[in-house]
Amino acid sequence: MKSPIQILIVDDHPFIIEAYKNAINKYGQKGFDFVVTQANNCKSGYENIIDATKKFDIAFFDISMPEYAEKGIYSGEDLAMLMKTEMPECKVILLTMHTELLKINNIIKNINPSGLIIKNDLTFDELLFAFDKIINDESYYSQTVIKLVGQAQYNNIELDVFDKQILFHLSKGVKTKDLPTYIPLSLSAIEKRKLNIREILEVAGGTDVDLIREAKNKGVI
Repeated sequence: MKSPIQILIVDDHPFIIEAYKNAINKYGQKGFDFVVTQANNCKSGYENIIDATKKFDIAFFDISMPEYAEKGIYSGEDLAMLMKTEMPECKVILLTMHTELLKINNIIKNINPSGLIIKNDLTFDELLFAFDKIINDESYYSQTVIKLVGQAQYNNIELDVFDKQILFHLSKGVKTKDLPTYIPLSLSAIEKRKLNIREILEVAGGTDVDLIREAKNKGVI
C-alpha cells in the first residue's frame, strides 16, 4: 500500500474516533505513514467521499449516524456503497451495534466489506489486530460476526433497495399512499412489495407499526 496511507473515519462518537486514531498511531510505529481525515455524520462523510481532490485507501464507517436525506444517505451502509462506487480500491471497514443475522448478511452481501466489527467485540487490541489484517490485504470479521454467519435462520431472506426504502419511509411516518412521492414505484407495486416484505419478515397481519417493529428487531432498518 502506498505511503502515506490515506484514512477516512466517519463516526458520530468522538471517543470511537479517538480509539481509531490511537490504534492507527500505535500501528504507525511499524514504519507506516498515515494521514487521517475524520467526519462525524453522513453529510460530512458524503462530502469527503465525493471530493475529487481526495483519494482514500482505508475507510471506517459507523452504521448508525445522523442521515443526509438530501442525497439519499441514511447510514454508514449508504456511505460504504458510495465509497465502493467512487473509490473501488478503498478498503471499507464497518462497525455496528447490530447483532441480527439478517442485518449482518445484508451488509456482507451488499457491501462485502474488508472488515465488519460488532462494537461489543471491540477492544484496543482487537482494533490493532483488525487493522493489521486490513493493511496486509486480508479481511477481518469480529467473533460475533463469525458466529452469526454460521447460523442459517435467515440465510434465504433478501430485501432489495426498494424494500428497504419502503420500510425506511414507513418508519418515518409516511403513509403507504404517499410512498410513490419518495420511491420511484407505482402504488400497486409498492403494495405488492409490502405484502412480500410481510411474508419475508413473518408478519402475517397487524399494522405498519407491527411491520416496522419486526423489521427493526431483525436489523433491516
